[in-house]
Amino acid sequence: MTGPTARQRRSDERRRRILDAAQERADAEGWTAVTTRHLADAIGYTQPVLYRHFPGGKTEIMRVIAFEGFVELTRLCRSAVVHTRGPRAIEAVAVAYLDFAAAHPAVYEAMFQQPIETRFASEDTEPELRAGFEALADAVRDDGDGTRTEVFWGALHGISQLERAGRMRPEGRSRRITELAACFDQDTP
Repeated sequence: MTGPTARQRRSDERRRRILDAAQERADAEGWTAVTTRHLADAIGYTQPVLYRHFPGGKTEIMRVIAFEGFVELTRLCRSAVVHTRGPRAIEAVAVAYLDFAAAHPAVYEAMFQQPIETRFASEDTEPELRAGFEALADAVRDDGDGTRTEVFWGALHGISQLERAGRMRPEGRSRRITELAACFDQDTP
C-alpha cells in the first residue's frame, strides 16, 4: 500500500497551516478576529484556496479545531484515570478537564461556545463528542441516562468559565475539585 501523493501531502500541509493560523489568531485576539481574509493573508494564499480546503469557511475551520480539541480532551481525561478509581479518578478527570480549558481557551471556546454545526446529546452525535462524554461518564460511574454526567460536565464547564473570568480564587481550585469529587463519589449513581 502506498502513502499519500506529493499533491496530497501539500494539500494536507496547507490545510494544517490554515488551522494553525486560525487557532493562533483566536488565541491572540478571539474568534471574532479570525476571518477568511486574514487566514488567506496569513498563509500566503488567496481566499478561494482557503475555501477549497474548507468550503464551510470559518465555521468549518472552528469545527475541525473543536473536534481536534474533543479528541485531545478525551485522551487527557482517559489517561488521567488509568490507574485510579473513586474520588481520585473524579479529581483526576476534573484537573485534566480544567487544565485543558485553561491552556487552550480558543479551542475550548470553539468546542463549547461557537456555532460549529454539530449536535450534542442526540442520536447523530459524532463519535468524538460521544467519546468525550463517555470519559466523563466513566469517571463518575454513570450507568444511567447520562444525567449524572451532564451535571458533572456542567460543573466543570462552569468552574472553567468562572476561573477564566477571574471570578474564582485560583488558590481554591484544589478544594473545589475535592468538593466536586465528594459530590459524585457515591456507591450508587
